[in-house]
Amino acid sequence: MRRVTRFLTLDDVAEELAISRSQAYALVRNGTLPAMKVGGRGQWRVERSRLEQWIDQAHADTHRFVTDHPFTGQLDDEAE
Repeated sequence: MRRVTRFLTLDDVAEELAISRSQAYALVRNGTLPAMKVGGRGQWRVERSRLEQWIDQAHADTHRFVTDHPFTGQLDDEAE
């Protein structure tokens, strides 16, 4: 059984979000996902609780978007 750790590597984040490592790096590097650099080589770490908060916020943002932009059965490309 895998031990739950406080800090996640970018590989861990990518696995949790089902995205590529480069996408996880981009989220961290552009400041979208809070992270910190640790160690002599400055490896990125994301605190598990911050990732959970970020996921909760993403759900709320998506819900707000869907509520504000109801689906009409028409794709964006067809709307023009």
